[in-house]
Amino acid sequence: MRQFAQAVNRVGTEHGTPLKYQRASVHQWLSGHLPRESTRPLILEALARRLNRPVTYEEAGFPQAPGSHDQPNTVDDLIDLGRQDMDPSRRKLLTAGLYSAALTVPAFAALTSKASAEDQDRLTRPTGRIGMGEVETVRRMTGKIADILDELGGGHARPMAAAFLVNTVAGYLRADASEKVHRDMLSAASDLTYLTGWMAMYERSHGLGQTYFLHALDLARESSDLLTYSRTLRGMSLQASHLRHGRKALEYANSAAEAAPQAGPRLVAFLRGQQAHASAMVGDRSGAITRLKEAETALDRADSRRDAVGGYDQAAFLFHVSHVNYETRSLSASIRSLQDSIRVMSPLERQGRLHAHAVLAQRQYEFGHVEESCASWGHFLDDYEVLSTARGDEHFDKLRSLNFPRVSPVVRNLNERIVDVANLKAA
Repeated sequence: MRQFAQAVNRVGTEHGTPLKYQRASVHQWLSGHLPRESTRPLILEALARRLNRPVTYEEAGFPQAPGSHDQPNTVDDLIDLGRQDMDPSRRKLLTAGLYSAALTVPAFAALTSKASAEDQDRLTRPTGRIGMGEVETVRRMTGKIADILDELGGGHARPMAAAFLVNTVAGYLRADASEKVHRDMLSAASDLTYLTGWMAMYERSHGLGQTYFLHALDLARESSDLLTYSRTLRGMSLQASHLRHGRKALEYANSAAEAAPQAGPRLVAFLRGQQAHASAMVGDRSGAITRLKEAETALDRADSRRDAVGGYDQAAFLFHVSHVNYETRSLSASIRSLQDSIRVMSPLERQGRLHAHAVLAQRQYEFGHVEESCASWGHFLDDYEVLSTARGDEHFDKLRSLNFPRVSPVVRNLNERIVDVANLKAA
């Protein structure tokens, strides 16, 4: 009973709602007392992680979840999700959705064979209202939103993405079009939905991010877009690794690689890098090193063009090298790889640079390099002052919690700047 209570508490902490349940509470639940409604999904997630499979409300003896339905529709559900994400009064409740670490994603081939017959009527459309121009509009807007994410942060970019999904893309998905145009529109919509999920993940709204990712998978499946399906699974692997679910991260990363056997070298590098990180998380150092070598080889063969959404470059590869070194307890090598990653990072990638400097600063602090850590935190604050990002907030909270082992002019200067930035953010 104590372990069960601890497991529920851990899920609550991850969800942003710390709990203090003890064995007496579990005894009450087992005796037939219904937990609070807000606690029930946390209990289901704790059970699912233990059993390694989803657990339903019915199995647990709980009343059905409010608002559940049996026949989901990809476009309708996406519109509903986007509308709630656009509404400031609803967004807080929406972002409180629970991340599921026991979610199982079917193989792409199984999904396409199952969906083929039921989607055919909807995919074959008469000549109509939209053409490739509208598809190109969605792709260009996705690129522009990705640029805003890098320059200003997800706090500004995600509401724009949600509004564009609801007000424009949803109409395109329902418009008459040739089969090819409609499939291309589904693929473009999947890219945008994936990016929106990525931003939600970066804003620490992990349940919401996972929901967007699942919609992106549905759209990619309907358009028979193996590459976007694969890339979305890779994003889900990154999310799982960030939340320290190593085996789930590896499962998603391997599924992503299996879904894209004909991927180009840049995407192959993208996938192998994530497989390397996840392999290191589960203790497979040899497998991680092998995957890193494969990622490096593939990246060497890639052309100079980098996708706006989900692109992979030398900086991203070196970041993966750093993760593998860190997971295998080569802390000094991890720090060097991170420094190399930052050196080759584009100056336009402020979001990525902010995150990289914060991670570097924390690892330098862990290694006992106090002055170097302060300098890296200073670079982090340069970007944090102008970006709207919940991940930046998370790093800033971590910075404020640190107790530096000695006071020096460098430490004093950093502490003074922390106060200034906190006042700026509170204004």
